[in-house]
Amino acid sequence: MITTAQTEKLRGWFAGRLPDDLFEELTEVTVDREEITVVGRVGAPRLAEDAPAAERDAAVAARIQEFRERTRETRMAVARDAEHRFRRKVSWGVVCGGERALFTHVAAPVMTRLRQPERQVLDTLIAAGVARSRSDALAWCVRLVQHHTEDWLGELRDSLEHVRRVRAQGPDAGLGPHGTADASAPDADEG
Repeated sequence: MITTAQTEKLRGWFAGRLPDDLFEELTEVTVDREEITVVGRVGAPRLAEDAPAAERDAAVAARIQEFRERTRETRMAVARDAEHRFRRKVSWGVVCGGERALFTHVAAPVMTRLRQPERQVLDTLIAAGVARSRSDALAWCVRLVQHHTEDWLGELRDSLEHVRRVRAQGPDAGLGPHGTADASAPDADEG
């Protein structure tokens, strides 16, 4: 898992590297082992206050598409720098008029072993038309859990960060994961 400090450094790098006029605001930088997702706010289209919902939706969709096309070269240059520096793919998204849209992003395969009762849950979702495949059904389940447990997951992430900090202060701070000297730790080969 990526630490809070690493995420903050990444967000700072993007805040410094992105042109000032790309987004109105850099709203989100998230990272995992495979991907960095950068989301910024772009200005909503100006419409009459009494504009119908269909007109508003079409205007927001068009603004997002215009932003995506107009900024492609700039975003690709930043992504190349970031991918070289951080060894992860970079994905982009925007928030516009209350809508959040992600552009092409990584769909990483995840292997898992499921027993029959768990497979039956996935197969039920397929039979009900909720998902097209077991893979889609599993992704749907993960999104459902994420939606209903975001506060709990946040507390869990905070706890993991605390454990990481406490471990770093322990007597084995200079040792790698198997109790051997960590070559990347300062002073690991002294002594």
